[in-house]
Amino acid sequence: MEVIRTISDLRARLSGEPRVALVPTMGNIHEGHLSLVHIGHAQAPLVVTSIFVNRLQFGQGEDFDHYPRTFADDCEKLAAAGNHIVFHPDETQLYPEPQVFVVEPPPIANKLEGRFRPGHFRGMATVVLKLFNAVQPQIAVFGKKDYQQISIVRHMVDQFALPLSIVRAETVRAPDGLALSSRNRFLCEVERAEAPRLHRALARVKEQVEAGDLNFEAIEFGADTELARHGWHIDYVVVRSRRTLMQPEDDEKELVVLGAAKLGATRLIDNLEILAP
Repeated sequence: MEVIRTISDLRARLSGEPRVALVPTMGNIHEGHLSLVHIGHAQAPLVVTSIFVNRLQFGQGEDFDHYPRTFADDCEKLAAAGNHIVFHPDETQLYPEPQVFVVEPPPIANKLEGRFRPGHFRGMATVVLKLFNAVQPQIAVFGKKDYQQISIVRHMVDQFALPLSIVRAETVRAPDGLALSSRNRFLCEVERAEAPRLHRALARVKEQVEAGDLNFEAIEFGADTELARHGWHIDYVVVRSRRTLMQPEDDEKELVVLGAAKLGATRLIDNLEILAP
């Protein structure tokens, strides 16, 4: 497996490659990331995984400096998964000067995650566009765990007429249902045992809606109450349209329940797609 650190070297290496899949990550690779690499491998003969902790998408008080950086271990895992190239630029490569041109995402970026992480999606979309330009892939693979992120990236690709397809990968979970995340390592033993409750609460919402209960406000309140009783600090548990991530229209069937909450000092997110009756 090759490790490439500059855009010029990467472009030279990829010149002439007929089809490339990109897996954008911030490192601290786990089985969820590796599943994206496997999907990329099935879609293209060459897979590039980027590892870059993007300062622009961290807000004030967030964990940029403490975000886990495990590059040597990441490379071992990626090589074993059949990844071909790791693109590992430093900040001088992607931000050689202060970034004054940014991608301004649509209003949905200020709701849900954006309400609690102002500017996050602006920073995310800006670096993803930079990575798309550096790698110039035909395929990019993103996990569904970051549901709002995928929605915004797909919208950006459509509006800028970028010549690539976005592949959405199912969330990879631990046996107890907890969505795999780099932040899970911050959970203490007691918190780790409690953490799957978020998935169970969302699964209960999904079950209720698919059984025909469309009183979303009451269902959401019930999930909030259940989590709060067990010490969670809830940012949101909401049922939304998959298409818009806004309140569903009366006749919409393709929905998603999204949740974000803190357990101790660790903020966890998750979601489940719903097909209403």
